[in-house]
Amino acid sequence: MATGLFLFQNDLRLHDNSALALATQEADHLICVYCLPVYNANRYPYHISKHGTYRKQFLLQSLHNLAEQLSQRGQSLHVILEHPLNALPELINQYNVSMVYTSENVGVYEQRNWHTLKGRYPYITFRNIATHTLFDKIELPFNVNESLPATFSQFRRQVEELDIRSPITTIAKLPSAPGRLKAFDVVSPMINPKLLADFDGGETAALKHLEHYFASSAPSTYKLTRNELDGWENSTKFSPWLALGCLSANKLLKHLRQYETDIECNESTQWIKFELLWREYFQWYAHSYGSKLYTFSGITSTPPHTAFYPERFRRWSEGNSPYPIVNALMNQLRNTGYMSNRGRQIAASCLVNELSVDWRYGAAYFEEHLIDYDTASNWGNWQYIAGVGADPQQGRHFNIVKQTELYDPKGEFIRKWNGDNYDGHIDSVDATGWPIR
Repeated sequence: MATGLFLFQNDLRLHDNSALALATQEADHLICVYCLPVYNANRYPYHISKHGTYRKQFLLQSLHNLAEQLSQRGQSLHVILEHPLNALPELINQYNVSMVYTSENVGVYEQRNWHTLKGRYPYITFRNIATHTLFDKIELPFNVNESLPATFSQFRRQVEELDIRSPITTIAKLPSAPGRLKAFDVVSPMINPKLLADFDGGETAALKHLEHYFASSAPSTYKLTRNELDGWENSTKFSPWLALGCLSANKLLKHLRQYETDIECNESTQWIKFELLWREYFQWYAHSYGSKLYTFSGITSTPPHTAFYPERFRRWSEGNSPYPIVNALMNQLRNTGYMSNRGRQIAASCLVNELSVDWRYGAAYFEEHLIDYDTASNWGNWQYIAGVGADPQQGRHFNIVKQTELYDPKGEFIRKWNGDNYDGHIDSVDATGWPIR
């Protein structure tokens, strides 16, 4: 009787989960695990916590929903508050695990953990399956590690006509856990029932939103509204569930194709696929460049002309800068865990270009707070803005005055999110309104 261990990471779902499907086929008994180590904020890089309030809440809700889904199928989710290299060996040894499964992850640290574990147990079968991308690595017309297209446009031209697989069916039955293994609910006590948020975590909420969105006319107008700074209906809002794998990108694309067949295919619906391909590009970009995703000079050989200025960074992150629209955006982020794509570009450009702050601190701050934080998309996009990534223009500098006139001409967004609260109490300032150094 073979016992398998499934490590959930960025695949918190039972639909279109080929890694979990393989485990159900090969294992007689299965242990389902998610590692949620408690990080010391003082030890985490860039002076941030691993999870901000809203990001952590969304993750906990997603884990709770996954546990409920597994329970309905006679299984349990073991959420362990330890690092996987501490937690998994104990389970492997105690329950004589012979097979370990997980979904492919672009994170350098996650990959390092996986390879370390494989090195410790050479006699165990390890399966690492792609579930987070539209394509499998072998389906791509180039070698990811050797010849990834240098820009998104080049990538898109090579992949947009490729066949994309249909999602596999939802897993209806799972092998049972080893008889003496008991699960303890550590997630429910950590969920804050008083914390109100626009998004509910979990596969159930993701699929509900998927059905609701494509039952509306919103896909037909997406390109016209996607740059708005606020408003639930102005963008697809799938990103939080895609980030944690509560929703499969392939399932989303299937619904989009069905909408185009049954209702309408136009520039807006095509733009949704365009955005999915951007997401796809950044996943393979992260796989290709590995630790360069986090280096100051990015994938280039030239570091940007920026540094870490604590006061500037603090005021930017607290929404107390000389730029009202940026303040409003940062206040929105802290109070909701979400910011529009256009808003992220404006806020990131401000930090890098107006304030000359090291882009990695901004990327890390977004990592802490965004409920849709995705390693590849977040760090790849910040490199793009900073001019050290996959951008033929070598950086994107957004004119803040022009952006305000375009996207908040009446100041409604600024007023809603208290963007005019810059105190200006600085004795010595330079031309940009920041302390002379």
